[in-house]
Amino acid sequence: MPAFVSTLLRYRVAVILCLTLAAATLIVPGFASLTTLSLGLDRGSTIGLIAIGLTVLLIAGQIDLSVGSVFAVSGIVGIMLQPALGMGWAALAGVLAGTAAGVVNGFLVVALRINSLVATLATMLVFRSVAHWMTASQPIPGNDIMFSITLSEIYLEVFTVRSGLFLVSILALHVWLTRTVAGRNLFAVGSNALSAEASGISAGRIMFLSFVFASTLAGVAGVLQSLATNTGSPVYGSELTVAVIAAVVVGGTRLEGGRGSALGTLGGVLTIAALTTAMEFQSVPAYMQQVASGLILILLVVLDRTVRAGRRKPAAAPAHA
Repeated sequence: MPAFVSTLLRYRVAVILCLTLAAATLIVPGFASLTTLSLGLDRGSTIGLIAIGLTVLLIAGQIDLSVGSVFAVSGIVGIMLQPALGMGWAALAGVLAGTAAGVVNGFLVVALRINSLVATLATMLVFRSVAHWMTASQPIPGNDIMFSITLSEIYLEVFTVRSGLFLVSILALHVWLTRTVAGRNLFAVGSNALSAEASGISAGRIMFLSFVFASTLAGVAGVLQSLATNTGSPVYGSELTVAVIAAVVVGGTRLEGGRGSALGTLGGVLTIAALTTAMEFQSVPAYMQQVASGLILILLVVLDRTVRAGRRKPAAAPAHA
């Protein structure tokens, strides 16, 4: 593989992000304005918060397809309990609902040894049904529309509360993954769980906590979305899972586990956010946006396998006389 091509593939996250931003700036008038960037970053932070949890889970070698349904249930709980508990405690209850969903997923995968793809596909359907049951399939309003306006307020001309929380969280994840023993243990479990166990690492506990962490972050994102819209809805998050997985994979995290980075996920989230914002400005239908996310996901998986195949390519055998 030529050195130039190898370098491009190695830094493909930055390359794809730069190309996406450049194309969006050329095609969409005013895309590079602070207002548009703030809007894209705020909306991308919803995907980003869930992507943080999914990054940890994918590094551990697992996957969670139920995050979109957890997103909806948590937001509904955070809105429904406002009259009884007040906004703050209701929001906390919504986040804890996400945590409880993670406990269920972790128990199914770690204790009952059900494949994570199958287990979370099932809980995705169950949690979505719970969301419809709780609301009778109708959106429910919150108590304070003014708080929604406050939550969407822009600071320093770019950041909202949600986007600020996402950026702080992604940096914290970067430090945790690169500077702590627990972070290194996570990579070890994702690379080879049996070898990690033989080394004294509790692979089951790490996998279980990864499921809890991923669902808790989905709960946080769902509560913030419901507070920002002053609405809890059973259809929230129905199209988020593909976009989140695409963002994490664009960032270089392997679906097979054992490799990934927080900064890569940041680049992937920004890429998906820029692409989505540009398509919305061009009035591209939502289903076509899903097509774009799916194609990007396929492309990145193919590129990742190409890079790994190139690295494993053996040297040519010497010719025999």
